[in-house]
Amino acid sequence: MATKSIGPSAATHAVVNQSEPLAGYNVFAADRALVEAVAREGGDFEVGMVREVGEIAGRPETIELGRLANEHPPRLRAFDRYGHRIDEVEFHPAWHEVMAIHVSHGLHSLPWRRPEPGAHVARAAAFMCISQAEAGSGCPISMTYSVIPALRCQPEVATEWEPRFTSLDYDPRMVPAPDKAGALAGMAMTEKQGGSDVRANTTVAVPLNGGGPGAEYELTGHKWFCSAPMCDAFLVLAQAEGGLSCFLLPRWTPDGERNGLRVEQLKDKLGNRSNASSEIELRGAWARMVGAEGRGVATIIEMVSHTRLDCTLGSTAGMRAGTAQAIWHCEHRSAFGRLLVEQPLMANVLADLAIESEAATVAGVWLARQFDEAHAGDERAGLIRRIATPVLKYWTCKRAPEHAAEALECLGGNGYVEDSGMPRLYREAPVMSVWEGSGNVQALDALRALAREPAVLEPLLEEIGAGAEAEPRLRAAADSLERDLADGNGLETRARRLVERTALALQGSLLVRWGDPAVADAFCATRLDRDWGNAFGTLPPGVDTAAIIERHAVRI
Repeated sequence: MATKSIGPSAATHAVVNQSEPLAGYNVFAADRALVEAVAREGGDFEVGMVREVGEIAGRPETIELGRLANEHPPRLRAFDRYGHRIDEVEFHPAWHEVMAIHVSHGLHSLPWRRPEPGAHVARAAAFMCISQAEAGSGCPISMTYSVIPALRCQPEVATEWEPRFTSLDYDPRMVPAPDKAGALAGMAMTEKQGGSDVRANTTVAVPLNGGGPGAEYELTGHKWFCSAPMCDAFLVLAQAEGGLSCFLLPRWTPDGERNGLRVEQLKDKLGNRSNASSEIELRGAWARMVGAEGRGVATIIEMVSHTRLDCTLGSTAGMRAGTAQAIWHCEHRSAFGRLLVEQPLMANVLADLAIESEAATVAGVWLARQFDEAHAGDERAGLIRRIATPVLKYWTCKRAPEHAAEALECLGGNGYVEDSGMPRLYREAPVMSVWEGSGNVQALDALRALAREPAVLEPLLEEIGAGAEAEPRLRAAADSLERDLADGNGLETRARRLVERTALALQGSLLVRWGDPAVADAFCATRLDRDWGNAFGTLPPGVDTAAIIERHAVRI
């Protein structure tokens, strides 16, 4: 019996009114707020590198690498085929390609390789660009960048390891570090019984040759979260005779044997699935003490303060990605006779998302400059860095999940589908608020800084007040904040409110001085003067939404 062929007349519909994927553009050049911030905060000396990373991040093939790395998460190989314990983590090739982009451009090492003014700023901008293509790789990159200040507490250990950690060669092989072209660092602090309360740690360190800073120890215990277990060495906290101390623990012993670090399992996480997080046991693992005995928290906090900066930058990158995707979709899709971007209520939502993104960008890059100046010996910048890091880490990372959800909704049902990339952005958003101290930890750390280092308050209030003479809404917010910070009653209960208001006042001041005028005006009206609802898209009448959207739109 003959069959009837199905020809063109059998087609049910034509695909129209669907936006094309946002790809094939320079992530850095398309972000006007970031371009301006890099120039203003001193990162121009490496703007060529940042621009190159931005171009790579926007390529369709790089975006595809990000998808593949998350679609094929890492897998633990605890044993080889003969039953020998190897504790190795296997990754999809896409992961290694993204890691090579990071390392070859020095995103793990630029400020230490080239300690020039603006190095932390340039590195921050490039980190934000590539994170929009793939965020999970930022974890080992951030820890390797952040480990250097802690290692320098023990100069002989830094002399050995710093050249490995700052190499521009990505070498993922599981072999002893001296045999590799470059190395990466991880961190293992928390344990089952304590979590953020690391002083409750029970892992024990026994000296092998007398003990003390730089000496060899044997560590026995466990870690509930070991970030990036595929790395070559880890900063670890353990109880020595003199109290909780910091150690550098490599994957291999000096005689070329696998160290006593056993990866028990990889965590099955909500997001950040391209990256490996693990539970480990330490069974007589060889390590060297870094910093003074009993001063482990003070030593490792040198690392943590830098990873907290990167959490802030990572959340900022996510908000920029969500804003760009939402505007792009709405500029290329129509409903009810008009482009979505032309409809007043959608324009309100898009502009509100853009305001949040720009506030985070201006503040995040400004914070990176404080790191630059603090490392150069500027005492005032060091004080600002101490208080502004937990303040901005708290608020920026808190805003990211809500921002991602709203950006996803702008794409409608398309945004809820994995192929859009928006579900991955949404799942990724909460992790930055959890990593390196959750919201409560950040809020209490800010109060601790004010109590133990009261000198941090004056430069902070100076920064907030710098734009207040030209903006009465900022002046009112700054005065109210100063009064409430001086009120010692119930500080711990009020910690989140105080830190939130501090972050908003600081962002407002930075926008008033250096941001886009339309963005600054809308920010002050909504975030400071509270003419705003409880969701994005509740900007008051009179906001120039068209100008704000145009400023944040991607033009290809």
